[in-house]
Amino acid sequence: MTEFVVPEAGAYVPTEQDLREIEEWFARYDALSAEVDVERMADMAVFPLNLVSDDSKGNGWAGQWSRAEFMRTMREVMGGEEDVSFESTRTPHFLSASLAVVFTDAVFTVGGRSQAVRYADVLVKRDGAWAFQTMIQGGWGDLLRR
Repeated sequence: MTEFVVPEAGAYVPTEQDLREIEEWFARYDALSAEVDVERMADMAVFPLNLVSDDSKGNGWAGQWSRAEFMRTMREVMGGEEDVSFESTRTPHFLSASLAVVFTDAVFTVGGRSQAVRYADVLVKRDGAWAFQTMIQGGWGDLLRR
């Protein structure tokens, strides 16, 4: 029988630098989103990218995207000609110095129409740089199943 040993570590307490790095990462990502620079957005991810959502029938869904699938879908979703703006409040929860789950409450305004959303991202730090690896948001399952 294999023995599993849980590491003896309490909850990780992020440093000011940890918090600043996450804030700066999201500022870069938000700026690229506003510019609809999907290729550079993809540069900030680890692929395959995990996705977790649910559909219009309330069924949970999980899957993965390749870089090409991410870029194609994000271009479709973000590629309109209307002005896009958003305001976000983010709450990072660090599991370690290199793993964080970040909850976001945001209001997106597209062409004068606003919508409030809540989602979460799992970020991993590799070679000193943060990248997102999992996107979690309700309501996308119908689109993701195509």
